[in-house]
Amino acid sequence: MSQKTGRRSVNRPPTPVSNQVLVNPSQELTLQEIINVKLIESGERERLKQLLRERLIECGWKDEMQAICRAITRKKGRNNVTVDDLVHVITPKGRASVPDSVKAELLQRIRSFIASAV
Repeated sequence: MSQKTGRRSVNRPPTPVSNQVLVNPSQELTLQEIINVKLIESGERERLKQLLRERLIECGWKDEMQAICRAITRKKGRNNVTVDDLVHVITPKGRASVPDSVKAELLQRIRSFIASAV
């Protein structure tokens, strides 16, 4: 599977790059936006995304989501399913089934980043 840069979620807009966030310098940034900009600028966001991918593969989450997609495709018929249909069904299941240990590890890494950035 080839990895493309600039992947976008179907459900949310693309993450702004630091120079795009500051279009209007008089506009106050939220803490979340500031952290996001720092994560992007440092490259930590990409490292966290890669860690998340690895952990989800290790715990079998990815295989589980693929199996659900295959089951939906078989049930509805290959020609009657769109990517949007799959995303609509699988997104809530996928978010709810991410193991707590994976969430905790990512949260700890983000906290450590914030502590070192201050």
